[in-house]
Amino acid sequence: MWPYLFALPFVLTYAAFQLYPVLYSFLLSLHDWNGIGEKTFVGFKNYVQLWTNDPLFIKSLWNTLIMMAMFIPLTLILGLTLAYWTFHLTRGKRLFQTINVLPYITTPVAIGFIFSYLFDWQTGLVNLLLTKVGLLDEAFYWLQDPWGSRAIIALMVIWRNLGYFMIIFMAGMTVIPQDVYEAAKMDGSTGLHTFRKITMPLLRSIIVFLVVTSVINGLQLFDEPKLLYGGWSGSAQVGGPDNTALTIIWKFVDESFGSNTRFGYASAIAYSLFLLIVLFSILSYKLTAPKEDKR
Repeated sequence: MWPYLFALPFVLTYAAFQLYPVLYSFLLSLHDWNGIGEKTFVGFKNYVQLWTNDPLFIKSLWNTLIMMAMFIPLTLILGLTLAYWTFHLTRGKRLFQTINVLPYITTPVAIGFIFSYLFDWQTGLVNLLLTKVGLLDEAFYWLQDPWGSRAIIALMVIWRNLGYFMIIFMAGMTVIPQDVYEAAKMDGSTGLHTFRKITMPLLRSIIVFLVVTSVINGLQLFDEPKLLYGGWSGSAQVGGPDNTALTIIWKFVDESFGSNTRFGYASAIAYSLFLLIVLFSILSYKLTAPKEDKR
């Protein structure tokens, strides 16, 4: 009896603030409601309209996948390389680790301001350097270019998460037995061969973890594009230039509290995103996990 009583506050809190909103939002996705008037039951009409008659949602999904394809592989490769190099440093390792982790704990607002300033058309440091060295004849409008906007957002995600990836890879490297490396060295394996044949296979579970969590976080991408086009660049734009920076979560927020107040339609977006996250998480796990773990 006593264990149930002790667990009751947590169960009630979970049911009130976690379970009820999840179930209510699904119920809401079956209605047309602006938050004030009467709810109108429409069944699965919101889902049908979302997937068959809303090009902006399809574009937001496409934008999200493109940006994920940009930053997930690069963050993995750079994070692993940086971790391997840092792990074998003999001096200044702690200082180098601290410097690389700083972007991860930087507030997203500051990141949006920094990148808006760097890539500003007239006063940005990037245009200034590129024109000085002769790579550009005139300043390029990075923030208003479709592919430029996506590349900048991907760069923001890489810059912020690189230190986190490095720390996770280094944690994996510390548990690899050193006698494995000593045995490989005695067999004549060194440098890149040791890295490919020993380090990478033994870090396979870490790579799977980072790929799956990156896919989940990537599908929920919101902070970077919203902050980049939320006013710092001079004009607040929903979705950036021609909606090329619009992500699924930004579309959800805009349908709920921005351009519209269609709570039922926005709930349908949220549940569609949930199904996409489940689908892509399973797919990424199947593609990256070792064969013995898939059984």
